[in-house]
Amino acid sequence: MKKTIIYSAVLLMLSIFQHTYAAEVKVLAKRTSSWNGATLPDYPRGTPEVTILRITVAPGEKLPMHNHPVINAGVLLTGELIVTTKSGKRLELKAGDSIVEVVETWHYGQNPGDQPADIIVFYAGIKDKPVTVK
Repeated sequence: MKKTIIYSAVLLMLSIFQHTYAAEVKVLAKRTSSWNGATLPDYPRGTPEVTILRITVAPGEKLPMHNHPVINAGVLLTGELIVTTKSGKRLELKAGDSIVEVVETWHYGQNPGDQPADIIVFYAGIKDKPVTVK
């Protein structure tokens, strides 16, 4: 009986591993620094809180100067976006591009295009702490 159970388990595992899954994995970003080259800071102490935002920037819109006290990264789904730091460093994004955003660095985003810029951003924050400071 014990051999039959083990044999059945082995056959089940083999059938699982032989199955071909229709999934493709593509790394969009894997970095230890933000887009401006600054090393990402250590995670702060506290209760982790992940925030995921979908942000749509209208054509021609310029967002206010702000900074992020936490690590965040995103993927631009549609449109164009230019991110500019207070010191003048720029990053130009087009649909499909990823960004590992600057942390504790004043910057703004601007949509120079004629269609909305739609971006999904993931923030690795701390409970009850803001992910953006204006």
